[in-house]
Amino acid sequence: MGTQIQLGACTADVSFKSIKNVHLSVHPPAGRVSISAPARMSLDTVRVFALSKLPWIKQQQNRLRAQEREPPREYIDRESHYVWGRRYLMEVSEHEQPPVVALRHKKLVLQVRPGTDEARRRELLDGWYRERVRAAASELIARWEPVLGVKVGRVFVQRMKTRWGSCSPARGNIRLNTELAKKPRPCLEYIIVHEMVHLLEPTHNARFVALMDRFMPHWQARREALNRLPVRHETWSH
Repeated sequence: MGTQIQLGACTADVSFKSIKNVHLSVHPPAGRVSISAPARMSLDTVRVFALSKLPWIKQQQNRLRAQEREPPREYIDRESHYVWGRRYLMEVSEHEQPPVVALRHKKLVLQVRPGTDEARRRELLDGWYRERVRAAASELIARWEPVLGVKVGRVFVQRMKTRWGSCSPARGNIRLNTELAKKPRPCLEYIIVHEMVHLLEPTHNARFVALMDRFMPHWQARREALNRLPVRHETWSH
């Protein structure tokens, strides 16, 4: 079952699982706290454990909340946008033709019908980013499935407010954040491998870390690189 506990001004999500040890995580970008605890453990014991870790939790949250945010986008000419870690200037082109998003040299061209408002421009670009992640993920998953000895079920790409990705081990499904299309490709590969390893080990225990070390020896450097990059203003603030 899942529940929440209050740690001063901080709220932690608690889930009880068939595991031996307590696992505490502080998630980017805003410092969401989650605790996985053995099914036999009482909620009071979990609270005592979490309170003992409160200084560390606050330190991690402060670090994450200090992460740079992207300024809000207006989807206009010469505005900066990122694709796979590279900066492009937007060029808005109005034509009475179906909308198109394309990379041309150092420009991100957004072709729209005359009078298209900001919300629709954002929707078009988000959809384009989503397809970039979907296509890249398909190739990466096909490459890593034989390496890890797992089979991914379905892949969902969507805007996610608190995570870069997630996994449903029972179903073999993986969810990826649309924002990953803005980050360098090694960051996407790290997230995909991370979620695929959860098909072998659902929790972030020592076995999970050992598996990540085995299959992607420098995964922690990729994680740190991803979490240092600016995050979307609209999506990630909460």
